[in-house]
Amino acid sequence: MTTLSKSLQALRDIVDSGRPLAYVKTSEEQRIAKLLAEAAKSFFAAPVPLWTWSLTEGMKQADGSRAEAATARAALDFIAEHPGPALFHLKDFHEPMQESADIRRRLRDLYTGCFDQGKFVFITSPVQFLPPELDRDFAYLELGVPDLPELETFLQSETALLQAAGYTIDGDEATQTLILRALQGLTLDEARHALRRALAGSKHLGRDSLPALYQEKRQLVNRSGMIQFISEGDNIGHIGGLEIMKQWLIERRRLFQQREKLGADIVPKGILVMGISGCGKSLSVKAIANCFELPLYRIDMGEIFSGRHGSPESAFARACRMLEGISPAVVWFDEIEMGITSTESAGEQGRIFAFFLTWMQEKTKGLFVAATANRIDLLPAEMIRKGRFDEVFFVDLPLDDERVDIFRIHLERRGIDASGFNLERLKRFTKGWTGAEVEQCVVAALTTARLEERELNEDDLMYATGNIVPLSKTMKEQVDHIRNWARDRALKASPSEFAT
Repeated sequence: MTTLSKSLQALRDIVDSGRPLAYVKTSEEQRIAKLLAEAAKSFFAAPVPLWTWSLTEGMKQADGSRAEAATARAALDFIAEHPGPALFHLKDFHEPMQESADIRRRLRDLYTGCFDQGKFVFITSPVQFLPPELDRDFAYLELGVPDLPELETFLQSETALLQAAGYTIDGDEATQTLILRALQGLTLDEARHALRRALAGSKHLGRDSLPALYQEKRQLVNRSGMIQFISEGDNIGHIGGLEIMKQWLIERRRLFQQREKLGADIVPKGILVMGISGCGKSLSVKAIANCFELPLYRIDMGEIFSGRHGSPESAFARACRMLEGISPAVVWFDEIEMGITSTESAGEQGRIFAFFLTWMQEKTKGLFVAATANRIDLLPAEMIRKGRFDEVFFVDLPLDDERVDIFRIHLERRGIDASGFNLERLKRFTKGWTGAEVEQCVVAALTTARLEERELNEDDLMYATGNIVPLSKTMKEQVDHIRNWARDRALKASPSEFAT
């Protein structure tokens, strides 16, 4: 038996329940029209007619048949007098309902007159409006974004049209799944635009089209103002050190990719990465998205609390719901201790904190949360206990060999062959450095060489080390406090602890 999409199943539930009046909140008129056409064809013992009414076109069927029902009242009279079962699609009917008591009364008459007659009225509108006297008579449905079965049907239809137009489509099942995932969270119109965007510079739709498909999601979240699409990412193998955390992520990636077949308690929910500033927490989050082959979105807590999007708690809730709509994705909460705490249990932050804890437990399986924190002592116990996050990692100061790896990575990123340098010499001069300080050492040495119009050499790196005072010295008490706090509260991201 064919699996119905959630949207079609919701319509079937309304028809099966026998409720003659339904209000569907949606801006996708073409999509709801197709869903109703499918319902008229398959929800009854024999197909029934689908009549559609709008203020501009009156009452008509898909085959061009028309009825004399130009006004809203005439449309309701036509429905009442219709001789047999049928579906009726009334577009933007919220306005006549709002303006006319006569219309509201006629709809109440229809509730009785259509009951058990096989006649079902679907009012669709992008806004929600149900008068109090009609509220209990209507079944209400808010049409969400298409799920995978609906998207799959759409993609099959679109790719057939594209192939007929001369485009080539990668039919590999794994590639088609990636394309579907890239389109998930978009409306069908947005998905259609995304496909056209991906094909604008190429006649081929395949894996290389994924960045263009994600651009449509980027525009979607940018409109919200509260969510930032992070485009730059890095291979997880390009992060120096942190071997335990990297291995954990590589193993969990397989489980996350199989999430549709697994129970919610097995699918990875997310991680909390805490530690010393400059040791690679943000870089790790960006690499997680690359590792999981997912887009990365960052919640902008400054915007949440700005007041430009309503109250902070409602804005935060809308942002989280939007992310669920565009899943699968990696969601980044940066410096989570500054935006989500329970220190004001009766205030906005306390309510946001309570919502966040519940949301972490109940969110869709398609979201992997990656949170970072510096002031880890500000995090309440409820945040870091097992069950909220799958694991809490502590990113310490890099070990000797890890610092050598970080030097090599930053040299090679700048087109310099690291094999010509004896990086082992730098270990004793860079003890206690963060990864960010290693990078700045490379930048300073390279700047000196370029100013003198020559190639970088080993001495440039050595000289640059003398001009950097590491955070572990300037903020020794704070660094020691962070490390002592995390010693027994988090899993170390590297194989062993930095030796002071």
